[in-house]
Amino acid sequence: MKHFGLLFFPIMALVFQPTSAQEQYDATQSSLELIQLFDDWRAFEQPPLQNGVPDYSQACFDKRWPQFMALKERLENLPKEKWSTSQQIDWHILWAEMNGYIFNYKVLKPWERDPAFYKSIWTDQSDVPAHEGPTHHAITEVWQYQFPLDEISSNRMTASLQIIPELYNQAKRNLTGNARDLWIAGIRDHRGQYKDLEALLLAPGVDQHPALVSAIRAALLATEDFINWLTQESVTKTGPSGIGKEHYTWYQQNVHLVPLTWDDEVMILKRELARAWSSLKLEEHRNRKLPPMQDADSTEAYKLMAESAAKEFLDFLKANDIVSVEDYFAPALNPHLGEYIPVEKRNFFWITAHFDPKPLYSHFFHWFELARMENDPHENAIRKNALLYNIFDSRNEGLATAVEEMFMQAGLYDNSPRSREIVYILIAQRAARGLGSLYAHANMMSMEEAGKIHSEYTPRGWMKTEKDLLIFEQHLYLRQPGYGTSYITGKYLLEETMAEVAKELGKDFTLKQFFDTLTSLGNMPISLGKWEMTGHGEELKRITSSYKEL
Repeated sequence: MKHFGLLFFPIMALVFQPTSAQEQYDATQSSLELIQLFDDWRAFEQPPLQNGVPDYSQACFDKRWPQFMALKERLENLPKEKWSTSQQIDWHILWAEMNGYIFNYKVLKPWERDPAFYKSIWTDQSDVPAHEGPTHHAITEVWQYQFPLDEISSNRMTASLQIIPELYNQAKRNLTGNARDLWIAGIRDHRGQYKDLEALLLAPGVDQHPALVSAIRAALLATEDFINWLTQESVTKTGPSGIGKEHYTWYQQNVHLVPLTWDDEVMILKRELARAWSSLKLEEHRNRKLPPMQDADSTEAYKLMAESAAKEFLDFLKANDIVSVEDYFAPALNPHLGEYIPVEKRNFFWITAHFDPKPLYSHFFHWFELARMENDPHENAIRKNALLYNIFDSRNEGLATAVEEMFMQAGLYDNSPRSREIVYILIAQRAARGLGSLYAHANMMSMEEAGKIHSEYTPRGWMKTEKDLLIFEQHLYLRQPGYGTSYITGKYLLEETMAEVAKELGKDFTLKQFFDTLTSLGNMPISLGKWEMTGHGEELKRITSSYKEL
């Protein structure tokens, strides 16, 4: 697929400005050098082992620092100014990842401040390219296994689980931080892991693998011991958990390549919160003579509604030329349609889905993107897989949030106008929770106080029905700076990108071409996608040119 940027230059220019053989060689050589550096960097980013587990000790990081700086020097010495736009963007991806390593080493230090970093068991696939928040390098992805296990899978899972006791031993030495909210909330993650291990012990066929049973039982004992240790140590934790405004801005700009400051984000989220609430009230007024929406009240009713909504959603995208609907879209979406949940057990998102799941399915554009990575992977090794340190958040979460409203404005709810109310409720919830996370990172509020903004400013009291989601989200956003705001700031950056592309293309602009081009570029920050689609990279060049060491 051609990128929009290529449309801005007359084809005749290729005739009058031919590329020389030397320039072609230089471009090829530059790409090879960058790919080799990428491979070397990613190999380095995997920590060495100590007693069979990744070594996150301060001594290990200090010892490896000169090796890291040599990699960064190689990157800085590459002649990127002479490269094509696409190559410069690839360079910025490596630059951002290396800055992420610096930030983790000097500021975030999840291995030292964040007990949840040592969670090992993951039972569900993330709906974005990698798990949300900092994770260690030897996690067990239970969702990738099929039960009952064959012998090869059993041995692989056994080996994976056997690291847990020693990892916890190391964690007790490494966790010297004083971030109280991170510490207290992190205990909950390991209690969850304990329950997951108990469930794993009862999974079909597990009892037929003695070594696996032994590894699970050892992991259970180690997890219980670690929970007790965290609980005992928690009384000594009194410090703040936020990283502060200046560090937050540095991280957003130099790692996630979001060209905004902490103050910018506060303004944007306040604006979106007010806009969502006022738009909701206008929708409610317009719909005041319509009957109220009825939620699905049984398993059969929800199943019928969900399957109908999924088909209607995909048919809408295809019939209205919104995006190219690939054959793998339906198989990607269908496993995530949800199921009936009694009223008293629904969290915020499943409350909305029981009225109309299409707004949530719009956000599930995530699953189309993951299916694309599997079925049509990017040919560029730098863009093929997940970027480190959740650098993809503005792109993946921003796009998924933006299309909820964009698809609405394109006509998805023309036959169900009250569903528009749900879209604005979703926007308000994401703006409220992100705003709370900003105040928590500025250490102006505790995690609990940030959660009150999240809860109180979500319309209809829908964040007050099930507390677990509230804790999960605010904890994640405290662990991963910028993630809580990425839904709204990424949406803003995507809208800005669409506006600029539309301005450049004029009457030739189409939604389908815009979305197809954007998704073809890989799961990289929106700012990089904007650069490649428009040819305008001034924002990123300003960030790199004004870079300051931490």
